[in-house]
Amino acid sequence: MTEKVQGPASYFPSMEKKYGRPIGELQQLVRDRRAAEPDAKHTALVSWLKTEHGMGHGHANALVAYVLAEDAAG
Repeated sequence: MTEKVQGPASYFPSMEKKYGRPIGELQQLVRDRRAAEPDAKHTALVSWLKTEHGMGHGHANALVAYVLAEDAAG
């Protein structure tokens, strides 16, 4: 039996379909932005994705939450 994906990653299939980009590429956008602005907080990154990349709030929030958690875990 396959476990159902939960949390922010549950948005990934719909994000790939909606924005036409692989999730790894979308995650790299966030990482690149953090490299350019290391002090950028979660809300600033979400706003940036919405403004610059046309993402909806839920998708942007899920993407940022996932990337920040993954990077913090190392």
